[in-house]
Amino acid sequence: MKRIPSRTSLFFLLAAISLALLILSSSGRLAPVEGNLARLSQPFLTVSNDAGRQITNIVSSARELAGLRSTNKQLQTQVDTLTIDNLGLKEVEAENARLRELLRFAQINPLSDYRGGQVIARVISRGPSNYLSSLTIDLGSEHGIKAGMPVVTERGLVGRVYKVGPTSSIILPLTDPSSGVPAMVKRSTSRAVGVVNGNAGTQPVLEFIAQDADVSLGDEIITSGLGGNFPKGITIGQVLEVNKQDFDMYQEAVIRPTVNFDQLEFVLVITNFQPGELESVG
Repeated sequence: MKRIPSRTSLFFLLAAISLALLILSSSGRLAPVEGNLARLSQPFLTVSNDAGRQITNIVSSARELAGLRSTNKQLQTQVDTLTIDNLGLKEVEAENARLRELLRFAQINPLSDYRGGQVIARVISRGPSNYLSSLTIDLGSEHGIKAGMPVVTERGLVGRVYKVGPTSSIILPLTDPSSGVPAMVKRSTSRAVGVVNGNAGTQPVLEFIAQDADVSLGDEIITSGLGGNFPKGITIGQVLEVNKQDFDMYQEAVIRPTVNFDQLEFVLVITNFQPGELESVG
């Protein structure tokens, strides 16, 4: 006799049990058993539901976190952009303020004609026999600039035009040892005269002051107009120190320029002043 495979027997057995359970459930005879099973499975279902909710919450939180990170990145980009724009506006405002000061200076000094220029280069060189510092501005012969013209800002004297190109010029500042600016004490009770010479690496010095001249700390120094290279009365600086020895023929005074050469950006060239012969430099 042929033997039925065990798998087939198991299938028919499970089918018969399922059919019997279905008939009993339909007739209501399994109700007590189903109630007991429901009570037994309730804790497991509760745990399962709680775990499902937690998983759902975790997934939802992860999505929200990803969304917040994306939004935060966008906001940070906007903040960076606004910060850059704000800094740019502040720079424009500062530049406009400097230009307004130059314009105001030109308006309260109507006897001179001015041409405004921007500093575009700085050079400091030290050779075997001389020290030369210079500034380059974006004005040249095409703009009516000539060698020897005085250069100023609203704060005072910068120097004079040294060399001129078609569209740019080199300025010799008063801080250069070769500058030689005839100057005087502004104070009416003194009016002592001398020559301001630059001093490599330190403050310029008002030299060749008469031994008996009255020079004091804090005195304002202006151009004297002597020699014809600069108009009279342009502010140069303030006396920081007076050096006087009884056995010297002259006394001298250390000067702090009113112009901040380290932060110099815009200048005015006085174009209607006819300077004397420009001395050779270096």
